[in-house]
Amino acid sequence: MDPHARLPAGGGACGRLTVETVDVIVVGGGPAGSACAARLVQAGASVLVLDREEFPRTKLCAGWITPEVVADLNFDVEAYPHRFNTFNGIVVHLKWLKFKLPSVQHSIRRFEFDNWLLRRSGARVRRHNVRNIERDGDGFTVDGAFRSKHLVGAAGTRCPVYRTFFRDANPRARELQAATYEHEFPHRWRDERCHLWFFENGLPGYAWYVPKADGYLNCGIGGMAEKLKARGEDIKRHWRHFLGVLARRGLLRDVELAPKGYSYYLRGGVEVVRLGNAFIAGDSAGLATRDLCEGIGPAIASGHRAAASILEGREYRLDDLAAYSSDIGLVQRMLERAFAGSRLHLPENRVAREAASL
Repeated sequence: MDPHARLPAGGGACGRLTVETVDVIVVGGGPAGSACAARLVQAGASVLVLDREEFPRTKLCAGWITPEVVADLNFDVEAYPHRFNTFNGIVVHLKWLKFKLPSVQHSIRRFEFDNWLLRRSGARVRRHNVRNIERDGDGFTVDGAFRSKHLVGAAGTRCPVYRTFFRDANPRARELQAATYEHEFPHRWRDERCHLWFFENGLPGYAWYVPKADGYLNCGIGGMAEKLKARGEDIKRHWRHFLGVLARRGLLRDVELAPKGYSYYLRGGVEVVRLGNAFIAGDSAGLATRDLCEGIGPAIASGHRAAASILEGREYRLDDLAAYSSDIGLVQRMLERAFAGSRLHLPENRVAREAASL
């Protein structure tokens, strides 16, 4: 793509209406959309990011980012102007087992991090709830008001770009839907370590305790929605049990939580992620890892790839992105038997065999 070539304004499906015309429209201002927009803007392309919410906005998320994310974004941690916390180890709880997994990881607050990424991209941003997308020659028209040659869907599970162009080609797999319940709040935490509980009280997933810098804490649980439904279980019941675990361990005290829930899809088939000049990235493509449901890293990587495909004509593919979360994936890989009969076929290794024999 010639980043300096501009599409003609007006005309097409919009008649005589005034239409804002750019090279690329990115729907969704989260990490995938911001990463894509930043690369495009750096190359000289005109980019418009449309998001239904005003930034900074509340975003439910544990706020866990890996060293790979920091490297991919090429940003100086010391210069980051918001809350940033680093863990040098993860405390893992599995039934009667408790051990420390050496691994450097970080935590941020998503409402700060996402806003920083979006502003850093240099793209024009409009608050706009996308409702209708139409093909317009070799480009696209959004709600009769915006037009571009290329279109990137990065608005999460309910992304309108996915819904319009990719739903039939990439149907969601219900067995890969994760249900999540969590809350982030001010708290004078005593334990600065990150804790993870796997399959606590039969939960088909895991729970977390993630301290944030300057006295914030995120606690939550996530499980496979289809399994919960088949058992007739409510994720709220698991949440209440988890609060008891936190209280008994002295990790939570004197606080009333108001958690909220949401759902998204873990890594499944991602064969169709481009149709002509339309792309999907991040959670719109269902890229969350199968072990820790990590979505930020894959989102950023996919955003960068979409930009490279637009700018340089590279093949756009996401099937080779890691389906597991770097070294943290060791935790889930040791739990192969716990997923017996599910589609989350985790690779076996020596640790898995030893854990299964306990």
